[in-house]
Amino acid sequence: MKKIFYLIILAMVTSSCKKFLDVQPESQVDKNLLFNTEDGFKEALNGVYTLCSSSNLYGEYLTFGDLEVKAQNYDFIDFSYQNIANFSYSDLSYISRNDKVWTAAYQAIVNCNYILEAIDSKKGLFTGNNYEIIKGETLTLRAYLHFDLLRIYAPSFISRPNAKAIPYVTEVKIKSTPFSTVAETLNKVIADLNAAKVLLKKGDPILSSAYVVGYPSTIGATETTTNDLFLQNRRMRMNYYSTCGELARAYLYKNELAQSLSNALEVINSNKFPFTKEADFVATDVTKKDRIFYPELISSWAIPNQAKKLEALYANSNPTFSATTSRIEDIFEKNGVGGYDWRLAQWFLKGTLTSGGAERSFLQKYISNTTPIVNLHPLVAPAIRLSEMYYIAAEAGYDVNPTAAVEYFNTFRHKRGIPNNVVVTDKASLIELLILDARKEFYGESQFFYMLKRLNHTIRISPTQFRPGTDAVFVSPIPDDELAYRNN
Repeated sequence: MKKIFYLIILAMVTSSCKKFLDVQPESQVDKNLLFNTEDGFKEALNGVYTLCSSSNLYGEYLTFGDLEVKAQNYDFIDFSYQNIANFSYSDLSYISRNDKVWTAAYQAIVNCNYILEAIDSKKGLFTGNNYEIIKGETLTLRAYLHFDLLRIYAPSFISRPNAKAIPYVTEVKIKSTPFSTVAETLNKVIADLNAAKVLLKKGDPILSSAYVVGYPSTIGATETTTNDLFLQNRRMRMNYYSTCGELARAYLYKNELAQSLSNALEVINSNKFPFTKEADFVATDVTKKDRIFYPELISSWAIPNQAKKLEALYANSNPTFSATTSRIEDIFEKNGVGGYDWRLAQWFLKGTLTSGGAERSFLQKYISNTTPIVNLHPLVAPAIRLSEMYYIAAEAGYDVNPTAAVEYFNTFRHKRGIPNNVVVTDKASLIELLILDARKEFYGESQFFYMLKRLNHTIRISPTQFRPGTDAVFVSPIPDDELAYRNN
């Protein structure tokens, strides 16, 4: 994998590792120096999170970028984005972004592998449970990144489980890693996550009853009270419950429903993540307003450096990352349950482009206050939500207990302001209801496209226009440089 290994040293250049690199030329970095102290391992791990929060990954492209375009959640004036919405993957600007995602993800994976190759031989360096925490987080990150690469660049398991997928890279070496099939990749993702789960079970602070999730300023919340900065804000890292959540995702993708349900219920039944209070979500005082259902985030990416970019992306002067109000009202079923839905009422600011045209709705979940500079919660991109665990519990549990499955869905809907219960008589009907709600819940987060792909589901372009789910729609092209290198 030429691109990956050409960038190994470059991948070490992260803000968390600047102190180390200041005394070493980039071409002569000795990883043994970095991994000679516990702090060195912490810096290297923080460097992976920095890469993941960049624009090329979860700080933009893999959260509110091209996957949202493909999900038909925006209306475009820009011709390039119109091409992507039409699944024309030969567009040059798309190819550029697509290649950056591939490269950045494998950059982060290689850095994970540096940590994992060194950590066992240096176990004696670590204090407390930091060995288990660092190794567990790193394994989860490696699995998380590979799983998203699989969901972007390979056919779905339901359509072609034995198709060639992606390289699952677990070693730092010059020789390229062979491609695994879809099924093989999923097995490796699950193996890494299960190994991580065992490690994190031993010492993740989030498992303690003393670790109380909440807004930073809330009385009783303890996420930032420990004196050890490394152990604060476990929901901005890959913690024990985010590992369970990712296992629930991966098992569902592989249609192993019992295991998926078990992991989703472990998160739900922990009662660690409280549903957001209506008063916080609908607050008119912007300094006390929850824009993203913050207590319900199991894991998230810290993106404070993206604040100005997000403000510009969702401004009424930018026609790219917005939709007509008619599209939003259709998605959120304004004339039905949308009349009760907090999300429709709170997530969008109506207006028109400075250039004119139809009324549009601009997403507000990623907007930070600047006047005054006071926010109820930090600026984050969701990685795994509590709501997704309820969706999974409903879908994965239906065959065993339909009544309980529907109750999971109804319980969640009530927490979005929707009072009426759904009544379903078969699993297919439940899945269609889950799809309708997931498009709302995951708006601007990219998870909805992954859901459609997992189910090989038709994509709804408009109320009267649909696109069948096929590889031509769901599979992004692997970068030409990667393929050319392997053919030489």
